[in-house]
Amino acid sequence: MAKKAKEEVANTEENRSTIYLPDRNAKIAERAYYKAEGRGFTPGYELEDWLEAEQEFLL
Repeated sequence: MAKKAKEEVANTEENRSTIYLPDRNAKIAERAYYKAEGRGFTPGYELEDWLEAEQEFLL
């Protein structure tokens, strides 16, 4: 019985540290937005902003 309880706690802790795709993309999009805002929303840098934000997020 105690072993099963420990496994459930471990699984719950593991789930808290998991970042689901919609959350991940939303956080990257927010970072990319602030990068674009810092440039005054100059067009043509959208992909660069996204890739830089994604790289920062992964670090």
